[in-house]
Amino acid sequence: MVDLFFYGTLRHVPLLELVLGRARTGLDISEASLADHGVYAVRDQIFPLISQARGEVATGLLVRGLTPADLAALDFYEGGFDYALRPITVRLSSGEEAAAQVYFPAPGQWQPTGFWDLQAWIAQSGAVTLRAAEEVMAYQGRMTAEQMRKSLPSIRRRASAWLMAQSGSEDPAHDLSQDVLIENHKRAYVNFFAMEEMDLRFRRYDGTMSPSVNRGVALVGRASVVLPYDPVRDQVLLVEQFRAATFIAGEKRPWMWEPVAGLIDLGETPEQAAYREAVEEAGVTVSHLEKVTQGYPSSGASGEFIYIFVGVADLSDIRGGGGVAGENEDLRSEILSFDALMQGIDDHRYQDMPLITAALWLSRHRERLRAQLR
Repeated sequence: MVDLFFYGTLRHVPLLELVLGRARTGLDISEASLADHGVYAVRDQIFPLISQARGEVATGLLVRGLTPADLAALDFYEGGFDYALRPITVRLSSGEEAAAQVYFPAPGQWQPTGFWDLQAWIAQSGAVTLRAAEEVMAYQGRMTAEQMRKSLPSIRRRASAWLMAQSGSEDPAHDLSQDVLIENHKRAYVNFFAMEEMDLRFRRYDGTMSPSVNRGVALVGRASVVLPYDPVRDQVLLVEQFRAATFIAGEKRPWMWEPVAGLIDLGETPEQAAYREAVEEAGVTVSHLEKVTQGYPSSGASGEFIYIFVGVADLSDIRGGGGVAGENEDLRSEILSFDALMQGIDDHRYQDMPLITAALWLSRHRERLRAQLR
């Protein structure tokens, strides 16, 4: 049995229950504190770290009697953040001292930015952390903590996308609690993308339930797509890059001409992602966005949800672009006239559906955008 002191996100009992896979009613939990230590927010992350700090006191929870199975689950979860156990002595609210262990970050791994507040974290990041933890813990025993660590940014993007989908209004024609019955849910694969499967039954239009069907889905997250358009010069900018997905599918022309596009990072709006990606991929500063549409581009196989924009820009001023080297992006861009773009659409030159959608929208709204300059 092991006694652990929790100072950060695992003080949020629903998260602790999810990681351990059991309810708090079976846990021996006491409030405790650790002298000469502080709990700090981490730059560009949604979790805190603990560090020695003379005169400060880190408050938290002491959980006693954790089993080897509990410890294995915690090591897997915390190991994904590059944290490891160290022995410490905490003080209980009664004044009693108790030996325990605590997860410390690897030295120099994270940069502290200020004191961390649990309640503020719950309000801002608690829900996305819980959803992400569900996916993480589904792979305990199938992946190492180090392997899981590499997928954490993608997992958080998918968690954020799931919460955004859940925040939408329900279909008044269907009661999901009655009209979809989940018999089995399997998280089959995780890396940059994820694959999930369900055995489920759904209500048919004659009112009966379908037989059990097995369905899989590729989960990516949410993405922003922006077609830069210069109404003064009547030109657009496209980017070309190698797409492994089309190559794996058998495509003989896997270098694809597309608008600028990228996944929405945790905490970003679709619009913020569009502005950022325009700079990163094409070196273009978009002055403002025109919303084209939003939705699922392939609802039969993918859970990706995309927001499509036309971005008004000055295409005579291109600075940088080419993608993010750390993400193995290798792009080239091309500026072409609106007429050349539409000829490419008519000649079926382009295979990227968001590009085709944005181009057809632009064909309807181009005169309005150009008239605004007069």
